[in-house]
Amino acid sequence: MRWVKQAVGYGHDNIIESRYLGEGICAAVLDTGISRHPDLEGRIVGFKDFTGGCTQCHDDSGHGTHVAGILAGGGEISGGLYAGMAPRANLLIGKVLDREGNGNVNNVLKGIEWVLEEKDRYGVRIVNISVGTQPDLAEGQKQLFLNAVERLWDSGLVVVVSAGNYGPGEGTVAVPGSSRKVITVGVPDSELPPVQRRRKNMNYSGRGPTKECVVKPDVFAPGTGIISCNGKYGRPGEHPYTMKTGTSMATPIVSGAVACLLSKYPDMTNVEVKLKLRESCVKIPGTEAGWGMLNVERLMKV
Repeated sequence: MRWVKQAVGYGHDNIIESRYLGEGICAAVLDTGISRHPDLEGRIVGFKDFTGGCTQCHDDSGHGTHVAGILAGGGEISGGLYAGMAPRANLLIGKVLDREGNGNVNNVLKGIEWVLEEKDRYGVRIVNISVGTQPDLAEGQKQLFLNAVERLWDSGLVVVVSAGNYGPGEGTVAVPGSSRKVITVGVPDSELPPVQRRRKNMNYSGRGPTKECVVKPDVFAPGTGIISCNGKYGRPGEHPYTMKTGTSMATPIVSGAVACLLSKYPDMTNVEVKLKLRESCVKIPGTEAGWGMLNVERLMKV
């Protein structure tokens, strides 16, 4: 994650030394679960499985562990090289997706209700949802999902969701990223790293406007070729880190940046956080559809 931090304006000594690395902040992650990765040890405050009822932390996909590592991995195994954005933040984990990364809306709704019930107990300030509906999902199901996510926002939580990977055409932002309330994260047109270079550029991020003519995504962040915690680490031959690509990876970069911001300004409301994000983004080519590219150095300044 080191190169990602530099890409979003995070690799500066004045920020790294400021100690605002998510301490005192808990982020809820609704995804495929989480593995007991050493980089996350001691900061998983709660776990619940809505897909099978297992009481022990687990991630049969690896997607959720990768997302959690981007947000809050400590980088212990790599000596800090692959630390996440907010390496001192705590995590509340809801497993709402199966090993294939699929799920039904009912499980996601149960996960959202659980976060609402437990947010005060664990001090949850942020909810990361790197989950989006498929375009052919019934409109009624999409609306249920959208309403539930907006309840999270209305409760005072900072809700950060992915734009989905069905772009780049107009109107391709996935639900719940189409909500005008939540913070929706996209990925700008990206040049692939050499190890993934089947083609030079990748352009996949969902884009607005939505059916209600809302401009989306709100903010862009790196999402292509992101290295983070491997949920299969511990099995024979598995490396502690792995690379993944998608708006799912960009979303926890923004969630982690928000955790750092809230550790510095704990009294900020979710609306104030959203406004601060908008003010601090930087317009670069490929981000014209929203506010611009996340820049953490500007975000953390008064």
